[in-house]
Amino acid sequence: MKILRNLADVANLDDASLRLLVEHRIQQIEECCPWDSAELGPFIVFEPGDSVEALEAEIGFPVLRGIFDDVPFGDDEFSPSFEWAEIHSAGLFELVYIVSDSGAGYDIFIYDLPGVDINLLSMCKTYATPGNAPDSALDAGLSC
Repeated sequence: MKILRNLADVANLDDASLRLLVEHRIQQIEECCPWDSAELGPFIVFEPGDSVEALEAEIGFPVLRGIFDDVPFGDDEFSPSFEWAEIHSAGLFELVYIVSDSGAGYDIFIYDLPGVDINLLSMCKTYATPGNAPDSALDAGLSC
């Protein structure tokens, strides 16, 4: 799992599509305020081999269980706690959690690859909608 806390962390991402998407998100944030991961939260990249338990320990709450009722994903009564879930053209899911009125939260990117927790991928596939970052922006660079 990669925790992106500053621009150098973002610049060091090997995956160009992911790097452009994170840069796009930072640009969107900075339309209203400077991105400061200590204040607003980091970006997290969940990779093959990472555990859901490690992700939950990092963010401090469950992702595959209801925050308020502990209902597990897969149960008919399950309600996800993210603000939105998107899938992007590169086979990459994005889950956004807002955890305070200040706008602080977590933007989590999850690869749809072998070795990624199948329950997490199943939840992503169940709830994700097409991403709002245009594919052309990811392929050709940032644009507003």
